[in-house]
Amino acid sequence: MLDIRFIRENKKAVKKAIEDKNVDLDLDKLLDLDKKRVRALQKIEKLQKERNQLNDRIAKAENKEEIIAEGSKIKEQLAELDPEYKKIKDEFDDLMVRVPTIPSKDTPKGKSDADNVEIDKWGEKTEFKFKAKDHIELGKDLDILDLERGSKVGGYRGYYLKNEGVSLVMGLMMYAINKMIKKGFAPMIPPTLVKEFALFGSGYFKGKKYDGETDEIYQVATSDKEADGSESKEKKFLVGTAEPSLLAYYSDELLDEKDLPIRTCGYSQCYRSEIGSYGKDTKGMYRVHEFMKVEQIIVSKADIGEADALQQEMVGITREMHEELGLPYRVLQICTGDMGVGKYKMFDIEAWMPGLERWGETGSASNFLDWQSRRLNVKYVDKKGKKQHAYLLNNTALPSPRIFIAILENYQQADGSVVIPEVLRKWMPGNIERIERK
Repeated sequence: MLDIRFIRENKKAVKKAIEDKNVDLDLDKLLDLDKKRVRALQKIEKLQKERNQLNDRIAKAENKEEIIAEGSKIKEQLAELDPEYKKIKDEFDDLMVRVPTIPSKDTPKGKSDADNVEIDKWGEKTEFKFKAKDHIELGKDLDILDLERGSKVGGYRGYYLKNEGVSLVMGLMMYAINKMIKKGFAPMIPPTLVKEFALFGSGYFKGKKYDGETDEIYQVATSDKEADGSESKEKKFLVGTAEPSLLAYYSDELLDEKDLPIRTCGYSQCYRSEIGSYGKDTKGMYRVHEFMKVEQIIVSKADIGEADALQQEMVGITREMHEELGLPYRVLQICTGDMGVGKYKMFDIEAWMPGLERWGETGSASNFLDWQSRRLNVKYVDKKGKKQHAYLLNNTALPSPRIFIAILENYQQADGSVVIPEVLRKWMPGNIERIERK
């Protein structure tokens, strides 16, 4: 969410961001509502002040009837103005949450993912002297993946990981967590069942409230109980990544600049409804409803240069892990039309998946500036004693299913076995070097 004063003062730039990011928003309507909102609030505050003055006068007056009549008139006026103000404010808020962050000057202009720009590449696409299999066939042949029973029990996009497949994926998570710790990121296992504010604050709702038709989030239908046994009125949701939980950890906090940047990582199960991806990647593990992931977040001071450097630091760690895993990858800078509303700058890493014959996203790093921190109320006190909203950044360290796919498909052998990347072997049963057919 942007500051309304910034929007007023930078109308042209904000309009350009709305156009570049393909956001459905009438900025002129928002600014008109802002004027109405301010005028209505000023009227209410003026009447409230007059009412308070009447309370002081009535205590001293001998003839209180005239003052009481004035008070009744003010009460009637407030009764008329309050619902009018609330209506304007609600409409204003609905539009405000859709105002995009102005993207960085070096962000490529474009309408869709087709306009993303490849800025770097590492390794060569894996080639085989035999007919390569995809992860679906490999997983079945090696008895480490069962999609049929996964669908039977979990429904569409359900799956079971089995045998050495479990060790491989858990090894990936441990490898990522240990890498994060070595790089100075404090590890957490955060809640995956969260309140509404955590998802709104981090930008996982397209509007002010959850909309099951557009938001790729699962809402938990079962009502909860409070500590006193009463039924909770709080809505609960399953997170699609550890990012909302990690960021909300600092919500309504006043931090100190000397403690910034704060580097945190989180391991979590992730849940995504994928309603916006209907018909895409319907087979295999590339797009599933639940998986494991290690996520990074950074809380930075409000300095664009420092935030840019921190974003590159996070991308660099993900690149390092791909290289240690021996997975060919490319780095994309995401264009304006493919970025989220709140993002200032964004990069994706895509690993080569030879069985699928394409690049697949295995990492994504985003800099939101203060768009998320204004929603979550994450502030810090700078060296001059001034309170400022922090800049918030996030990055996928490693996601379980897609790295699993990339390893199976890149490390497959002519005999049907799959070699385990060396950095993962210590987590495999008996430190095995490959997964072989039973």
